[in-house]
Amino acid sequence: SVLASAGFSDEETDAEKRPSVQVGDPYEEKRLIEACLELLDAGLVVGIQDLGGAGLACATSETASRGGMGMDVDVTAIPRREAGMEPFEVMTSESQERMLAIVEPADLDQVLAICERWEVRAAVIGVVTPGPATGDADGGRLRILDGFDGEVLCDIPAATLHEDAPLYHRPCVAPAAFDETTRVHGSGPMAASTDVAAELLAMLADPRWVYSQYDHQLFLNTVETPGGDAAVLRLKHPATGADTGRGLALTTDGNHRWCAVDPRNGTALTVAESLLNLACVGARPLAVVNCLNFGNPENPEVMWQLSEAVDGMAEACRAFEVPVIGGNVSLYNESLGTSIDPTPVVGMLGIIDALDRRPPGVTLSDGGRLLLIGVTQSELSGSRWARDRGHSGGTLPTLDPAHHLAVADVVRSLVTGGMLTGLHDVSTGGVGVALAEMASRSGLGVTAARVADHAELFSESPSRVVACVAPENLIAVENVLAAAGVPVARIGVAGGDRFSIKGLLDLPLAEVTGTYRNRIPDALGSGTAQD
Repeated sequence: SVLASAGFSDEETDAEKRPSVQVGDPYEEKRLIEACLELLDAGLVVGIQDLGGAGLACATSETASRGGMGMDVDVTAIPRREAGMEPFEVMTSESQERMLAIVEPADLDQVLAICERWEVRAAVIGVVTPGPATGDADGGRLRILDGFDGEVLCDIPAATLHEDAPLYHRPCVAPAAFDETTRVHGSGPMAASTDVAAELLAMLADPRWVYSQYDHQLFLNTVETPGGDAAVLRLKHPATGADTGRGLALTTDGNHRWCAVDPRNGTALTVAESLLNLACVGARPLAVVNCLNFGNPENPEVMWQLSEAVDGMAEACRAFEVPVIGGNVSLYNESLGTSIDPTPVVGMLGIIDALDRRPPGVTLSDGGRLLLIGVTQSELSGSRWARDRGHSGGTLPTLDPAHHLAVADVVRSLVTGGMLTGLHDVSTGGVGVALAEMASRSGLGVTAARVADHAELFSESPSRVVACVAPENLIAVENVLAAAGVPVARIGVAGGDRFSIKGLLDLPLAEVTGTYRNRIPDALGSGTAQD
C-alpha cells in the first residue's frame, strides 16, 4: 500500500516516518461502528465502504464502479489532520476510523444528526454522478475537484481503479537453496545442544509489559485476558446489552522463522496454530483475517514468498473450512536493501456457544497430572531453538489437517466439558516453553519426564497441547482422547518450587518465573512488568 509500508532507516526522523504509520484509536472506532450500525438499521445508507488501502482514492472509485455510476469529490471538503496536505496525500491517506457512505439527499440531515449524537465527525465530500447504470455510456467517471466549482484535478473512469485496474504478473523465483519438490531449504548441519536449561531460559519472555499498557477490560466483557492462547469476551445483544450466554474468542499468530524456511507450509502452520488456540478456550473457528508483511515484491524471490504464503493460507483455510473475510498487505519492508523475513500474521475469530464457565487458561493446579496431547515430531527446523543456534533452513514439521482438526475438536470438548484445570498449545519453544509459561503464570513447579532429548523438548511440531488434569479426572480424559483417536502421553505432575525435566534440566521455579516476567522490561529499561 502507498502509505502503510516503508523501508526502515535510522536516519529518518519521526516527522518523516509519521505518514507511514497509521495509529489506531479504539474509542473513535467504537463510536464509528455504533454510528454506522444505527445508520444501517435506519435504512439511511445506500452504500458504505471502509477506507483501507489507498484511502479515498480506492474507496470512491470502487464504490462508484460497483454501482455503475460516477462520482465528483471535492478534495477541499475532506477533513484532514493538518493544513498544507497536498490533494494526492488527502486522497491516498490511510488514516483509520473512517467510512465512506452514500446517502440520499433527503436523508442527509438525519445522517448528520446520528453522526453528531455519536460524536463522529461527518462531512459531505462529493456527489454521485450519472454512469452506465443510468444509461450514460460516457459517464461513470471519478473526478477530483479543488472545490465543487473549482479546478478538475483528476478525471478518470471509476473502473480504472477497480475492475479495470492492471494486474501485475511479477516473476517468482524460489531461492536457489530451496528444493520445491522436497520442500527442503538447504543449510548446514544443526549445532548440538550444550546447555538445555540456558537454552530454555533464553526463549522465555512475557508479553504482559506490552498488552498491560492497553485497556483490555473496557465494558467489563472480558472473560479471558490477553497473554494466553486466545482472548475471550462475553457476547451481548447489540441492542439490549443482555448477555447471550455465548462468547467471542480472538487470537493472532505469526511465525517468521517458519516462513523463512518454507513460506507455504509455514503459513499453513500459522493458520493451524490459530485454530488450536481457539480450541484451547473452547471456541470453534468462524473467520480469518490476515496481514501479509513482506519485503520488496520486485525481487523475484520475495514475490515467490508472497505467492507461496497466500497459497499456504488458502490451502489451510479450505482444509479447516474457515473463510478469509479481510486482510492487509504491507510490502517493501526492507533495511539497506535486505528484505524482512516473510511474516504473514493471522487473526482468527471464534465463537463459544455456551460460555457457562471460564476457560481453564494457561495455568497449573497443584497435584495436577500433565498430559501431552498429540504427536511430537523430533524436527527442529524453523524452531526458535534452531534460529538461536544460527540455523535457518531444513524442512518444517508436517501438518496433517485431518489430525489437527481431530485434536482441536477433542480439546474443545474437554474444555467446554470442564475436564481440564489448565492447558496450553505447543508452539514457539515447544513443550519446554509451554510448560515454563504454565508454571510461571500459576506459581507452581513442574516435575516432568518422558521427554527424550532437547529435540523433543524444543520441537515445534503442530497439533499438540499440554494439559493439566485433576487426578480424579485423569482416566476419563484419557478415555475421551482414545475414543477420538488422538494420542496422549503422561509426562509429569504440577507442584513444588522446582522446574524439572528428567535428564534435561532442573531449575528453581523462581528463576524460571523471574526470567519470564522481566526479560522484556529489562531489555527496554522499563523496570518490572505491570500487573
